[in-house]
Amino acid sequence: MKIRIKDNSVRYRLTRSEVTELGEKGFLSAATAFTDRPFLYSIEAVETRELSVAFVENTIVLKMPKTMIDELVHTGKVGFSGQSGAVKLLVEKDFACIDNTLEDQSDNYPNPNLTC
Repeated sequence: MKIRIKDNSVRYRLTRSEVTELGEKGFLSAATAFTDRPFLYSIEAVETRELSVAFVENTIVLKMPKTMIDELVHTGKVGFSGQSGAVKLLVEKDFACIDNTLEDQSDNYPNPNLTC
């Protein structure tokens, strides 16, 4: 799982296995091990209708409706967007890059721009 943060926007990108795990467990998390303490980010399934976010004890917690998770898992839907207060949110499937990259992309979704 990757996140991109810019000003008041947070974007989560999920690989195929992460989408599957989120669908099965209803929870997904990752961490960056800074020297003094880890920075954590997660997604948890909720029984609401809209995306929301909270920042609790150095953890960004994206709350995603179960219906959205089911659609992400079982359809070709690429992602969902929303807003929580001033923060814009985006959750999307992670596509393989078109350009050369050293990053392992074997678990990414095929990029639709590579087909005619």
